Amino acid sequence: MKQIVVISGKGGTGKTTLVASFTVLSQDLVVADCDVDASNLHLLLKPNIKEKHEFMGSKVAVIDAEKCVRCQTCKEACRFNAIKNYQVDPLLCEGCGVCVYVCPANAVSLKEKISGYLFISETKYGPMVHAKLNIAESNSGKLVSLVRDHAKKIAEEENKKFVLIDGPPGIGCPVIASLGNVDLALVVTEPTMSGLHDLQRILSLTQHFGLKTLTLINMYDLNLENTKKIREFCSTVDVEFVGEIPFDPVVVEALTLGKPVVEYSSESKASKKIKDIWEKILSSLS
Repeated sequence: MKQIVVISGKGGTGKTTLVASFTVLSQDLVVADCDVDASNLHLLLKPNIKEKHEFMGSKVAVIDAEKCVRCQTCKEACRFNAIKNYQVDPLLCEGCGVCVYVCPANAVSLKEKISGYLFISETKYGPMVHAKLNIAESNSGKLVSLVRDHAKKIAEEENKKFVLIDGPPGIGCPVIASLGNVDLALVVTEPTMSGLHDLQRILSLTQHFGLKTLTLINMYDLNLENTKKIREFCSTVDVEFVGEIPFDPVVVEALTLGKPVVEYSSESKASKKIKDIWEKILSSLS
């Protein structure tokens, strides 16, 4: 069983669109949506949720009114102004625990709270594991790891060939959590200067972890000059370039209808390139 992660240095490069199409092309994998802060792969794969699990990712302070001596020591120590009228505002509390430490009456404690949800689902293409982090919650990297653990377990139980991971954008903690122990990282970029800049950052990350990395440019024909710069950069850092996907209005039509483009129109320009890239990924893993 091989693990493939599709990532990008920035949002909006078409990463999730590609993952949906790869899922259709293989149908012998477990797909994991690890973009837990803004998951949207479910919009294309339309999963039927089988299991829903609470994610306890952080803690919130709670004041025991019976023990509280109303000294306001906790309020004075709280740098987030989360304590008012001897009560904790859970929206402002960061769960740092200073109030617990300074309370002379041991009236304050930290309680786990629901930070999001993890879902185990079934699509017509195979199993899917995905999650939703609640608004303004932290520890998204921990939730990413849980999604991956469940996806790997299902792949082993059902003897699937691949775990396909839709990684989050950027280079932060959730991205690092999505990269651990993968067999291949596919980096998707776009022909813009910000696309080149963020490609440089994400490639430095995959190279730091010693990961086999492939790169492609989506909508390459929107700016051929920048496409050339990106290809030249990939050559200088010795990263294999696997293809260029043209801008294709059919992709927009497919997304509007909530369908993976290779399923909506298998003979479109973009679909043909996506199929070719998937074949190169399989060849690279063999």
